[in-house]
Amino acid sequence: MSAQSTPWWSPARHADRRPVLLARNRIQAAIRGWLAEQGFTEVDPAALAISPGNEAHLHGFATEAIGNDGQGHPMYLHTSPEFAMKKLLAAGETRIASFAHVWRNRERGALHSPEFTMLEWYRVGQDYTALMEDCAAFLRLAAQMAGADVLRFRAATCDPFAEPERVSVADAFAAHAGIDLLATIGPDGATDAAALGAQMDRASIRRAPDDTWSDMLSRVLVERVEPHLGHGRATILDRYPVAEAALARPAPDDPRVAERFELYACGVELANGFGELTNAAEQARRFAAEMDEKERVYGERYPVDPDFLDALAQMPPASGIALGFDRLVMLATGAPRIDDVLWAPVPEV
Repeated sequence: MSAQSTPWWSPARHADRRPVLLARNRIQAAIRGWLAEQGFTEVDPAALAISPGNEAHLHGFATEAIGNDGQGHPMYLHTSPEFAMKKLLAAGETRIASFAHVWRNRERGALHSPEFTMLEWYRVGQDYTALMEDCAAFLRLAAQMAGADVLRFRAATCDPFAEPERVSVADAFAAHAGIDLLATIGPDGATDAAALGAQMDRASIRRAPDDTWSDMLSRVLVERVEPHLGHGRATILDRYPVAEAALARPAPDDPRVAERFELYACGVELANGFGELTNAAEQARRFAAEMDEKERVYGERYPVDPDFLDALAQMPPASGIALGFDRLVMLATGAPRIDDVLWAPVPEV
């Protein structure tokens, strides 16, 4: 019987897994200590939510809450503690962090588990570049606690003690795909699918006739750009197009791009950070567009949490980020699969 077919709870397999799991605990304790020294308050948001999140390709777990009157009400397990944590910022918190269990449907593989741990933290009144420095600190801590000189995923390695490189999405597309991405974005942030498609054709990157601009951007990112990121040292992929801003605000110097970055190590995406959007009307518009796309592709849409939009209007300027904690542990310990760093992995279905 192979190691993968042996239950994780068998004594022999658990004995092999235990050193990695203890390293996980050390990494979590070290990050908690670092956050406390930085003045962060750890919070513990509820997992049940009115909305699981409003991104087109994000899939939640639906459930039903039965009230005292016996009536059922649809609810969801959150895909991120973001909505709850931003409400806490509106309430007056200024520096908060959470190790939150989160749930995402349709996601299972070497780097994906339906239930995983997300480290999310926010800094009120600070530029989103402060989050980049936080990320570099966590890479170092993870390696130190695991006793590792490098982060590792399969054959790829990354020096966690080296200064991360910072590159814009536009520059990365030019370097790795030969695509002038900003030429496909108008001064107001509007996108030109035909222009991007023509460049993909010239670069011999496959696409479907009905691909949207966002579909094509995602394909280029996955096939041509991401494989080059985070090798040798971590990469901060910065200034996403505003059409892909999610909950980030536009950059003050260029309305075509947003204050959004992602952290990569060993070709693996680890974190997604924002200079947070606090314009509730603009966020509501983005949510509506995302849910329209979700309905077009998947035939369903999720409700919007009205309290979140009300809180957003009162939220002070802030930066915030979510990091896949299990993936960080994977890279620090060299584990090949996310299930290897989970104390009790989700059963296969």
